Amino acid sequence: MMADLDTIALGGEVLEDQQLSLDQLCDFCAVERWQVIEWVEEGVLETQLSAGREPRFSGTVLRRARVAVRLQRDFGVNAPGVALVLDLLERVQALERAQPRQL
Repeated sequence: MMADLDTIALGGEVLEDQQLSLDQLCDFCAVERWQVIEWVEEGVLETQLSAGREPRFSGTVLRRARVAVRLQRDFGVNAPGVALVLDLLERVQALERAQPRQL
């Protein structure tokens, strides 16, 4: 069973309730800005605009971004494919949480 990855901790700091800048997200995921922008355009990642019109990302988006990195790097999945895979993984996790565990 896949671990529940809704809460992310880096260096002892829980980032779930934090707002990340585009540059911070890129640093945490070791990707270029264009890649994150492509994921936003494809619906892989959700963003919010800050008062300064800079995109901001919730800490929970970091989990999706890291999985997206692995899908692209390890399996060569393109951005639309990453969006599909992530949506399907989230549906599976929701179904697993909704059904009682059977042995």
